[in-house]
Amino acid sequence: MSDNKSPWGNSNDEDQNPWKPRQNESETADIESLLKKSQAKVHHIMNGGKKKRGADFNNWGAIAVIVLLLWALTGFYQVQPQEQGVVLRFGKYAYTTAPGLHYHLPYPVETVLKPNVSRENRIEIGFSSEPFRKNRRGSSMRDLQAENIALTGDENIVEVNFTVTWKVKNAGDFLFNVRDPEATVRTAAESAMRDSIGVTPIMEIIADDRKGVQERAEKTLQSLLDKYKTGIAVTSVQLTKADAPAQVIDAFNDVQRAKADKERLSNEAEAYRNDILPRARGEASRIISEAEAYKSKVIDAAKGDSARFTAVLEEYLAAKEVVARRLYLETMEDVYGHVDKVVIDKQAGGVVPYLPLPGLNKKQ
Repeated sequence: MSDNKSPWGNSNDEDQNPWKPRQNESETADIESLLKKSQAKVHHIMNGGKKKRGADFNNWGAIAVIVLLLWALTGFYQVQPQEQGVVLRFGKYAYTTAPGLHYHLPYPVETVLKPNVSRENRIEIGFSSEPFRKNRRGSSMRDLQAENIALTGDENIVEVNFTVTWKVKNAGDFLFNVRDPEATVRTAAESAMRDSIGVTPIMEIIADDRKGVQERAEKTLQSLLDKYKTGIAVTSVQLTKADAPAQVIDAFNDVQRAKADKERLSNEAEAYRNDILPRARGEASRIISEAEAYKSKVIDAAKGDSARFTAVLEEYLAAKEVVARRLYLETMEDVYGHVDKVVIDKQAGGVVPYLPLPGLNKKQ
């Protein structure tokens, strides 16, 4: 080229090579110094970041230990005297604890339920002391007539109202074996009461043997609840009413009055019988005794007369004149000994005076 310029617009040969550095030595040194400073700064930043991350890690570890300690402390629990502790492990029953301070694995591994086992619950069957709640259709939630009607042992219908009191005796069984405790106790109590009434005559239920009906029902109810492991203890079964149905109560009362009259008359007849029979038996015994005595007396008198006659006969055969005279005199004595007498002697010329001893005896 005539102007000796390079294609990049420079006239010098040094500028004709595009790959040749354009900085001088001093500029190169400055660049190296800047690079070294940059590397040192990056190295310092990297070392400082590692120390900071180590400190943060230590802080988070301490926090985690504290959190774990607090989580472990949540496993302590207190069971009151009226409660039982039921421990669940992942929602499944594990064991039961008595009142006092206890420990279980913290949530969510184990949890604890503490039902009240000393409170007595009361169920009314056949009646309600509180107004019924209504369902959506407006009808009563319970059918009282279905609850209180039962058939007695002598095939009569009776209406009974009774109450059942119960409490929890095993919290584990109570919580996990019974879905609805009140409905379970109510159904079992109705069955037990009907079983007890079904072997008892109506009059014993109404008046005579209520205690026996209650005891049999309580025993049967407890047996049913124990059989199904409900964890429930029955404390009492109390009959509050036992009567004939309202539709036939008047006729039933008439029948009972008739039975009472029959019983009264029967008792009166029995009392009269108990009075008259002993007296009749006593009178019969007296008559029999008198007859026996009279019989013995007559027989003994006959035997004596016979013996006396035999003796007189023997004497008569031995001395007829003497015995005949004696018999005559004894006969006259018997004839005249008991009558008033007047003695007349023809030779003496009239009445013979004598001392009237029989008259004196009569006066005395």
